Amino acid sequence: MKAIYLTIVLAPLIGSMIAGLFGWRIGRCWAHRVTIAGVTISTLLSFWVLAGFIWGESQVFDGPVYTWLVSDGIRLEIGFLVDKLTAVMMATVSFVSLMVHIYTIGYMADDEHNWPKESRAGTNSYQRFFSYISLFTFSMLMLVMANNFLQLFFGWEAVGLVSYLLIGFWFTRESAIFANLKAFIVNRVGDFGFILGIGAIAMYFGTLDYTEVFAHAPQYADTVVPILGGVSLMTLICILLFIGAMGKSAQMPLHVWLPDSMEGPTPISALIHAATMVTAGVFMVARMSPLYELSETALSVILIIGATTAFMMGLVGLVQNDIKRVIAYSTLSQLGYMVTALGASAYAAAIFHLMTHAFFKALLFLAAGSVIIALHHNQDIQEMGGIRRYMPITWLTALIGSLALIGFPGFSGFFSKDAIIEAVGHSGLFGSGYAWVLLTVGVLVTALYSFRMYFLVFHGAPRMDDHTRHHLHESPVVVTAPLVLLAIPSVVIGWLTVEPLLITDWWQTGDWNPLVVAQAHDSLHTLRAHWHGAAAFVEHGLHALPFYLAIGGLALAALIWWVLQALNPRIDELVQVFAGPVAQVLRNKYGFDDLNQRVFAAGALNWGRSLWTQGDRTLIDGAMVNGSAQTVGWLALRFRQLQTGYLYHYALAMVIGLVGLMLFFMQR
Repeated sequence: MKAIYLTIVLAPLIGSMIAGLFGWRIGRCWAHRVTIAGVTISTLLSFWVLAGFIWGESQVFDGPVYTWLVSDGIRLEIGFLVDKLTAVMMATVSFVSLMVHIYTIGYMADDEHNWPKESRAGTNSYQRFFSYISLFTFSMLMLVMANNFLQLFFGWEAVGLVSYLLIGFWFTRESAIFANLKAFIVNRVGDFGFILGIGAIAMYFGTLDYTEVFAHAPQYADTVVPILGGVSLMTLICILLFIGAMGKSAQMPLHVWLPDSMEGPTPISALIHAATMVTAGVFMVARMSPLYELSETALSVILIIGATTAFMMGLVGLVQNDIKRVIAYSTLSQLGYMVTALGASAYAAAIFHLMTHAFFKALLFLAAGSVIIALHHNQDIQEMGGIRRYMPITWLTALIGSLALIGFPGFSGFFSKDAIIEAVGHSGLFGSGYAWVLLTVGVLVTALYSFRMYFLVFHGAPRMDDHTRHHLHESPVVVTAPLVLLAIPSVVIGWLTVEPLLITDWWQTGDWNPLVVAQAHDSLHTLRAHWHGAAAFVEHGLHALPFYLAIGGLALAALIWWVLQALNPRIDELVQVFAGPVAQVLRNKYGFDDLNQRVFAAGALNWGRSLWTQGDRTLIDGAMVNGSAQTVGWLALRFRQLQTGYLYHYALAMVIGLVGLMLFFMQR
């Protein structure tokens, strides 16, 4: 099996290397062929591994591939831990990545027009993009298959590095460079906490291997670290690790990089937001469940931060006019739902929502990209409208993705989102009541921003210019085929997986369970106790508050942005005027960007400028370098006065010196 697992991770890497190093030679066609072939191999083998856990008798694999080095008794290894959690993640990541690879053939076909004509920066950009996204897939697979913290950190940083390259792919645009630098710096803030958490584990446990750390963790449950008057070791480790997750999974206040990542091409927006980078934090916390179950403080912190992010970021999505940014804020909100589930110890529900979200969010991004292609890269939803008549496949798949996103009964998002709300409602941890209220009201907000975008884009009178409208047509099959293939699981995957993932003990393989939940924290027990099948769960959902809020939000969105929009094309603007200062706060994104730019960024610049002027120019160059030279010159000027050339002056100096030496030795 080790050879199979190596093939899964190395196939995308080999494709990436061929396209990246030899793309200029093999050309565009072979660049996408080799990368898609590599990801296809990973996808097929990942599904084979998952099938082995579902229908076969596959056993958990936990072993090293090779030892990098041994330092002070700590083995630093590259190794794989493949259990059911890993298998689900491998299948999700590789399948979504494959769809994005295929879609990219159509989306990036005319990429040369996105580069300045006088510049050679866009040379072989098509091949380079395929190399990057294939490398991204390799990095994420290394992360989810890791069996130790060293490899986890490698995959963690690798996805951050490749995201930097992809967000700033069109690097001749100043906005793209600003966005990728912002993503890189914000993630470094989170990663600082992450590596401190790993360092604390190495210090106290003496190993970086998952199974050894998990086995010995209960022994440190009562250990107190002499920091801030005494902090639980497990609380410290868990919060430090979660700070890293806040950066990768874009939780407040480290969320600011994610909307700006829309500066990258749409395929990478889908890959980052659906199945790779932003889900890394959610996966990491779920994988570390044996540690988090030993700290209720850490769980409450996660619960509160996740719920706050889910609600507040959903509100910001209501005032966005860039089609990709609306979906980006949707991602922030849905990540908040996943993180809240983690805080409620409903790790299975978090992974379940991660999986369903990967399909319908990738679908929404790729559908948005299809619209953007048709509108010649215009992304303003205020300049769209009526596209349903021209792009029926894109319209229908976008509708499916939107219904899954709002948790409409029967769609995949319904099963996972309702399970999270149920779990949080039955959690007894501090902050669970606050979180339940925000998540429940967030269902209304989700329906509003989702169908505001849907109605403004696909319904009503066309608002684009006549030239664009006359050339509107459905995207080519290489673009629409991934939409259809993603729409299918967006509808059916919830029906097929809700029971094994949430109700049964499917996660258990022999004595190994990747999702450890303390009995006192089991927030899914009520759902299990009253489970009567997926159909009954849907029926129950039809009588629950989240359903009424979702339908109410959908109806209100239809009233405002479909019915009233037809009567008054300025209705969206009037709604925001009516909202007054609230809309302004949302447009300013609660001031987080201004705070970062004016306080942290400007403060760092001012501090650097002060160090340059006062430290470098005044102290080092002025006082130390130039000052020492001037001092030597001044002393030389004074001492040269002693060189008179008269013999009696020198004799007098010798006498004075001898007398001085005699007096010195007489005193001793």
